[in-house]
Amino acid sequence: MTRIVKVKTGNKFEELGSYSRIVAVDNWIFVSNTAGRNPQTKEIPEDVAAQTLQVFANIEGALAAVDSCLADVISSRVFIQNPDDTPAVMAIVGEKFRGIDPAATVTCPPLGSTVYKVELEVTAYRGASTANVEKITVSL
Repeated sequence: MTRIVKVKTGNKFEELGSYSRIVAVDNWIFVSNTAGRNPQTKEIPEDVAAQTLQVFANIEGALAAVDSCLADVISSRVFIQNPDDTPAVMAIVGEKFRGIDPAATVTCPPLGSTVYKVELEVTAYRGASTANVEKITVSL
């Protein structure tokens, strides 16, 4: 039988919008768009790099709750409020995902508030970090 686990973090927007931070369906793990608010202090750093690092900390904590990790991520969607911040954000994304190499989308739409400089949504597959991976390079 399919097992579904829904994880909430206590964020007020999860209740307001009636959504879960994570929905895990068997080994598939879907992480909602995640901002850089520190869950303990409720603060959001002003600096885009600090915000991006907090986004990753939040996602890693959420993945750990369902026995997964960043290395299980197979797809990411990066939302950057200001296109000028793209190089700084992507440098951190590159550091965090180096060797994991998920499929990725990067876009610069307006976010839910101007305080959010970056948000990240990921899909993971529990166990992808230990799977045999075949890498293929093609010329397009």
